[in-house]
Amino acid sequence: MWKYIVKRILTSVVILFFVSLIIYTIIRCIPTSYIETLARERASLPGAKSYTEWLAQLNAMYGMDCGIIEGFFRWVASAVRGEFGDSWYFNIPVTAKFASVIWDSFYLGVVAFVLQIIIAIPLGILSARKQYSRTDYAITVVALIGISLPGFFFATILKLIFSINLGWFDLYGKVGRYYDQLDAWGKFLDVASHFVLPIATLTIISVGSLMRYTRTNMLEVLNSDFIRTARAKGLSESTVINKHAFRNTLIPIVTIIGGTLPGLFAGAMITETLFQIPGIGYTSYTAMTNGDIPFFMFYMTFMAALTLMGNLISDILYAVVDPRVRVG
Repeated sequence: MWKYIVKRILTSVVILFFVSLIIYTIIRCIPTSYIETLARERASLPGAKSYTEWLAQLNAMYGMDCGIIEGFFRWVASAVRGEFGDSWYFNIPVTAKFASVIWDSFYLGVVAFVLQIIIAIPLGILSARKQYSRTDYAITVVALIGISLPGFFFATILKLIFSINLGWFDLYGKVGRYYDQLDAWGKFLDVASHFVLPIATLTIISVGSLMRYTRTNMLEVLNSDFIRTARAKGLSESTVINKHAFRNTLIPIVTIIGGTLPGLFAGAMITETLFQIPGIGYTSYTAMTNGDIPFFMFYMTFMAALTLMGNLISDILYAVVDPRVRVG
């Protein structure tokens, strides 16, 4: 196992290098750039230099006066030392801006993920146990609705019902207008109340796919020969389901769970934008649309590394869940 893990890590490093090169190339080719916008603004001032002169000067200042390959290796040389430069748009170090916004997205993602597991897996198992019953059809309809309808639709509906009609939650924002006047517990409750609707949106749009996946795998396991043998031995239905069937159902489910690791840090761009939560999703979108290459390059590389790590964790979990699975 350890040899396999080391081999996968070395392979992941190579993959991450080429993925970073592709990301850097795409970002350099984006038409909108912070440097070009800044050059236009300065060229429009009275008595200023021309746009071309400002563009050349700013490109030299920000290290963009070289080719893509040379620029990428400059970025790699700095990145391996932990230096990712300053954000052009936010005008602070990239890592400082990232650290200031990542935790809001992380809290949203973790709570939504836990709720997804708590809701989807039991309902998926229940749907499989009561196949073709009214319960099965009801759960299937709910799952398909969650899969089919987009997140911005659910977010808008929740805001209409609970913010506008009922007035239970604020329409947007991370904190209320009286946040600074509250004590520590009051501040926590204020932030938590603003996170309720975004978390509900993320849970609704993600629970359907896991629910259907759990149901499909549970049905496959329940029709296996060893389940028929367990029932023929006179074991109770709860023992058959919880001890024999559920453990084997977990094997494919760990692939999804391991793959959700990047999602915990990726942020929900649409949801954060609709509710104006200053998380990493909304921040990275702002950086991308303004051509902030240092910040967006760091963010995309970070996400690529998490994706590779998630795949490795999924493979390791196979051996943990099922002792029959071993890496040679």
